[in-house]
Amino acid sequence: MTTPSRSAITATGLRRSFGDHVVLDGIDLDVPRGSVFSLLGANGAGKTTTVKILSTLIRADGGSATIAGHDLAAEPDAVRAAIGVTGQFSAVDDLLTGRENLRLMADLHHLGRAAGRRRADELLERFDLVDAAGKPASTYSGGMRRRLDLAMTLVGTPQVIFLDEPTTGLDPRSRRGMWEIVRELVAGGVTIFLTTQYLEEADELADRVAVLDGGRIVAEGTADELKRRIPGGHVLLRFADARDLAAAARAVGAASRDGDALALRVPHDGDALALRVPHDGDVRSLKALLDRLDENAVEIDSLSMHTPDLDDVFLALTGDPTNRKVASS
Repeated sequence: MTTPSRSAITATGLRRSFGDHVVLDGIDLDVPRGSVFSLLGANGAGKTTTVKILSTLIRADGGSATIAGHDLAAEPDAVRAAIGVTGQFSAVDDLLTGRENLRLMADLHHLGRAAGRRRADELLERFDLVDAAGKPASTYSGGMRRRLDLAMTLVGTPQVIFLDEPTTGLDPRSRRGMWEIVRELVAGGVTIFLTTQYLEEADELADRVAVLDGGRIVAEGTADELKRRIPGGHVLLRFADARDLAAAARAVGAASRDGDALALRVPHDGDALALRVPHDGDVRSLKALLDRLDENAVEIDSLSMHTPDLDDVFLALTGDPTNRKVASS
């Protein structure tokens, strides 16, 4: 008896060009089941092309992939049966009501009349669309349309869902509502492949993040791992007494290979002194820093950690070839 793969999506050496323009130049992916994987990249980087290839909408020029245990090239029908796709542009029919849109999808999935009606009602309830179910989709707000669009994707109970920039144009409240839906889906065992322009969204949702640039994956890891690769992280130590500040600067500077990297400054409020110590966010090195200060009897009033965010990661890794070396550091 074969053991099911722990990967929902695997891809090796995927390539795709449009004329002389190389969009994907041999990318590799491995997405565990029941997780959120986010693919980041600038406009035109190849995110949507990747989704279209993995969802059987277009063919790759080279490479191979497996989706939900099915070979992408040899078993495209099985792949389609196992996936759902919510693209950048809503697939909702404005002339139909919300309920009619869902029943249409049920018919396309050959659920049968009774089963289709039950599934539509379940999804209307789940996505808080019962009150609007009998209204034309053209009257729906942006957030309601996105919820209906995702509900239509779920009619066939997919194992893997591709969300291609699903919250573009939504207000912050609607966006966070979509995040909660994604979390519920993953908790139920669904795998989410997410592309997004909102780096906060990837930070909030993704178990792993990959950055696509120049047709290649230039970095991959958890959001925290990627942030630690980018310089600029530090610990800000605040002191109520100038003597503690001076003692801390001596203690940290003496133990540092690069004492010049330390920065002394007075905060804008003028109530306390602060010492900024470069730091990569590692817990053990933070403990070592605090132990060193304790050994020197330094009293800290407060401390805070500051790390680069995904915006910093994105800017450092995309657009400028000289920055791509960060990916392998």
